[in-house]
Amino acid sequence: MAAEASSASPAAEGKMTVVVGVDESDHSFHALQRVLRHFFPPGQPQRYRLVVVTAIPTAIGVVSPGVVMDVRAFVEADLNRAAQRVLDKAKDICAQVAGDAEFEAVVGDARRVLCDAAERHHAEMLVVGSHGYGAIKRAVLGSVSDYCVHHAHCTVMIVKKPKHKN
Repeated sequence: MAAEASSASPAAEGKMTVVVGVDESDHSFHALQRVLRHFFPPGQPQRYRLVVVTAIPTAIGVVSPGVVMDVRAFVEADLNRAAQRVLDKAKDICAQVAGDAEFEAVVGDARRVLCDAAERHHAEMLVVGSHGYGAIKRAVLGSVSDYCVHHAHCTVMIVKKPKHKN
């Protein structure tokens, strides 16, 4: 899947760039909505450029090397469709934002994809949602937000989704 982006340069627009990482989780879309509320208020001049990025996992990590190529192609197509669904949902959420947002789907590990996007777009801020995993789950699965905090060249904002009280 090719990345979708405009060719406008941030320097030409005079706007600071905010990159937001999204995946299929409610946590990432909560982070996107928070960014829209705080950085893109309705009726205000837009001071920021928004770039929404999702990572497409590689089929190599999903399909073992000995698997028939037809299965690998099926898995890759499914991963691309999932990424497109994520971007479509992000576009729907961003529809009310005055100005143009850019949307990218990039193949690779989410941690590196987000840090690379922040650097490539000369972002002032990288925003990611927090899944709220405990220490053990974080140790096993890894933490995208932790990686970004330590490797991104810009400010990283981690947005936690509030816990709902019953």
